[in-house]
This record gives sequence, C-alpha cells and structure tokens, in this order.
Amino acid sequence: MYIIVGLGNPGEEYENNRHNVGWIVLDFILGKKNGKNIEWHEVPKKAKTFFYKDSVAKKSVEYLKPLTFMNKSGSAVLSSKEKNKVSLEHIIVIHDDIDLPLGKIKLSFNRSSGGHNGLNSIIKSLKSQEFLRIRIGIAPVTPSGKIKKPKGEEAVLKFLLGNFKKDELEKIKKLSKKVAEALEIILSDGREKAMSVCNQ
Repeated sequence: MYIIVGLGNPGEEYENNRHNVGWIVLDFILGKKNGKNIEWHEVPKKAKTFFYKDSVAKKSVEYLKPLTFMNKSGSAVLSSKEKNKVSLEHIIVIHDDIDLPLGKIKLSFNRSSGGHNGLNSIIKSLKSQEFLRIRIGIAPVTPSGKIKKPKGEEAVLKFLLGNFKKDELEKIKKLSKKVAEALEIILSDGREKAMSVCNQ
C-alpha cells in the first residue's frame, strides 16, 4: 500500500494557485475513469481530507488531498499512514517548488522541508523526513532558461498564491504525464530507479 499526497489549500479562491500544484497534478493524473469524473471521498473530523483509492503498477494506493490548509497537512497524512499501516518509505508527497523552473520535476528523499509549510507540517506529524517527494517546478524563467524567482518574503508569498496563467497550466498538464510515469516507476521498480530516470 502507498499513500500519494497532493498538497494544496481548500477553497475556490486557491483552486489554480501555484501553491496548489499538488492538487492540480493529482486532478490531471486521475482525470476521468470510465468516462466519468472520479468521486473523491471525504474524511471529516480532525484529519479532514479527500481520498481516492486506486492502483498503480498493480499496487494499492490511496490518493490524498488534505483539506486542513497547507500548514496543517500533516494530520491527514499521519491519519492515513496509521489507518493503512503504511511505512514512511511508502509515502509520496507532490508539492510546488519555487527553486525549480516551471515544467520540471525532481524526486527527493529524506530531505528537509526547505521552508515549505506543507512539508514542515508532515515532517512534524510523522516525526521524520524519510519520505519521498515529487517536487514540481513553478518558478518563472528567462528566455535563456535562467530561474527568475521573486525576491523578498512578501513577493514570494504573493507569487505562490497567484494563479497559473493558461499557458502555464498547459505546461503543468503535460508535466502531469511525467509525474504519472514517475509514480509507475517508483511503485514497480523502486525509488532509486525512479530518481535515476526522472532527475535528469
């Protein structure tokens, strides 16, 4: 059993925010099943979350979209981990990364949060950082391909909570196929193989 978590904030006003790219990617990956939109189920109470059970590479997975806002994502992840008796190494978190250019993904394992509030919450709840992350690049780039990050805490926050433009969402949609492929490799051939293939 694996848990695949997409990080984001609940509410229509955050729907297309750059910070919500974890949710956006999950929605693109899952799309429609048998011609119908999938039905997310909701866990109420403290660990509020949407979840959807499926399989990847013939292994059972539970997709999560925590509904507790980004900085309290950990409660939903911990609850799912305990409910499903999943090891830390079988937890995969998909999240935005302002240090990567838009349209790029990178897999990381056992790394610090890098200041990401969602990851901070998960690390605190799990009392460990030994889980896999699929980092989704959201940073703008110059025509030459150089990252052009906003400067200053206020500017960074404004950028994160700003919406993707239409062409940027198209890039994320294409990128979602790479994320789906990465998940297939992780679950079929293991983390190391996936990192060697995807981190190029």
